[in-house]
Amino acid sequence: MCIGADPFSEPKARAMNAYRSHTCAELNAAHVGQTARLAGWVHRVRDHGGVLFIDLRDHYGITQVICDPDSPVFGALEKVRSEWCIRIDGDVKARDPSLVNRKIPTGEIEVFARGFEVLGAAEELPLQVFGEPDFPEETRLKYRFLDLRRETLHSNIMLRTAVVQDLRQRMWGKGFTEFQTPIITASSPEGARDFLVPSRLHPGKFYALPQAPQQFKQLIMVAGFDRYFQIAPCFRDEDPRADRSPTDFYQLDVEMSFVEQEDVFATVEPVILDCFERFGGTRTVNREVPRISYRDAALWYGTDKPDLRNPIKMQVVSEHFRDSGFAIFAKLLEQEGTEVRAIPAPTGGSRKFCDRMNKFAQEQGLPGMGYIFWREADGEMEAAGPLAKNIGPERTEAIRRQLGLGVGDAAFFLGGKPSAFEAVAGRARTVIGEELGLTRKDRFEFCWIVDFPMYERDDDGKIDFSHNPFSMPQGGMAAFDKAPEDILGYQYDLACNGYELVSGAIRNHKPEIMVKAFELAGYPASEVEKRFGGMLNAFKYGAPPHGGCAAGIDRMVMLLADEANIREVIMFPMTQRAEDLLLGAPSEPTNEQLRELGLRVLPRED
Repeated sequence: MCIGADPFSEPKARAMNAYRSHTCAELNAAHVGQTARLAGWVHRVRDHGGVLFIDLRDHYGITQVICDPDSPVFGALEKVRSEWCIRIDGDVKARDPSLVNRKIPTGEIEVFARGFEVLGAAEELPLQVFGEPDFPEETRLKYRFLDLRRETLHSNIMLRTAVVQDLRQRMWGKGFTEFQTPIITASSPEGARDFLVPSRLHPGKFYALPQAPQQFKQLIMVAGFDRYFQIAPCFRDEDPRADRSPTDFYQLDVEMSFVEQEDVFATVEPVILDCFERFGGTRTVNREVPRISYRDAALWYGTDKPDLRNPIKMQVVSEHFRDSGFAIFAKLLEQEGTEVRAIPAPTGGSRKFCDRMNKFAQEQGLPGMGYIFWREADGEMEAAGPLAKNIGPERTEAIRRQLGLGVGDAAFFLGGKPSAFEAVAGRARTVIGEELGLTRKDRFEFCWIVDFPMYERDDDGKIDFSHNPFSMPQGGMAAFDKAPEDILGYQYDLACNGYELVSGAIRNHKPEIMVKAFELAGYPASEVEKRFGGMLNAFKYGAPPHGGCAAGIDRMVMLLADEANIREVIMFPMTQRAEDLLLGAPSEPTNEQLRELGLRVLPRED
């Protein structure tokens, strides 16, 4: 349907775009008196006593269109509804000074409609775009094409694009070369489940989608290319979390030859921090980035990705409870490998707050948290709470001095084997910082976590890799003279505001050390040869020392956009159940597809 005059019908103007002469963000006071053609979506319609106001939106912005009964298209425009895609021809007019909208680039003008065409009518909307009201996630993902029209989500996706472009330019500027690695490859133990791809040409055999380009980027170093990067898609069949996609994600993948750990830090750190400074808005970036050992991070923060915006640092206070009147902790400390840790809580010195945190610990599966709080009584400082009564004033005062606390402050205590309570302590630290207003929201705080253990024992006592299996152990071959749990790797993470953003390592490039490292984790030499023969063979032909890392782009953008869920910065994300509601994945294969692949689907046993 095309109604009204066509101001671009003159021969001279016929070469112009059939749909628009300007975007919905271009027109301003300099265009007043000109004729314009716009195309976009109806953001909202307002009827002010016979005068129609239509906010027309495209990718670039919004322009106000006005129409009254003097316009030849007034009757037709009255039928327009939200999210119709239309074309408008009209005259650019200046708004009354009192009606100028300074919030948008086109706020000085409006377009009086004289021509109109419906480019695409819209049915009744399953979700509203204007105003961005809340809708269930299932609805938003099923109609993601509508969801993406919302200003916030549209802005997030454009931020993501800008961040990717920025990272790419910074890496090229540092002398790195961008290479693409295969998407169909072999299975590799990267710490998560592979997505397997059946082979039609080789029945019974499977490819895997890469969890990361780990082996390929190391082979690129062996091939002599020196400095590699890639904006790489990675695929992992993982349980979803708010900060992790259940299927695929993108990372800035980096590898360098002839480097040590500090060389990687010196290269990657400014790339990440400069990007955060550029896109972080009013939030500041602390460029003093500390190095914290994995062991200290677990002790002080209860996590290997600490949020340093929260100033609380936990401490070991076991000696103050050993042989004390608090029998629970005293008996615990008689057992090997146990300790008591304190979580300082400045300004948290009220019984109400302490009881609330004790309930929090119970909700996390622990019996509770002991606490002491300090208050003023008769002009003097007094320690209160059950623990204070049990251990006495001398021990209580020693704890207060160690933690640097005073009147109006509190401390919470957890005891046992650290592996049993460390994670809860870390979450309690986060809650305390949030509730007491100690966590500074106006900044990005980074830290490098270093000295990761190479191995860990499972509940059955079996040794396995705790992190990247391709890392060089500190000390090389001599490292294996230690107990497995004491072997540290040249592994490192860059954490920001409680999230792991970058993970990497100096690689194990010596065949004999690589074989030994995998043997200790239960992989015999024959299995290493079978699964990593390509890389192992390459290392026999002059492999350079090399190392690198990968930065999670989705997570970076999530922080920069100040979003709590990673799906808010991914264009077409999966649901929590790893389902694509828009296109219907995963779907059942046809019988013909199964026959071609030599596969049969068995009923699932519940």
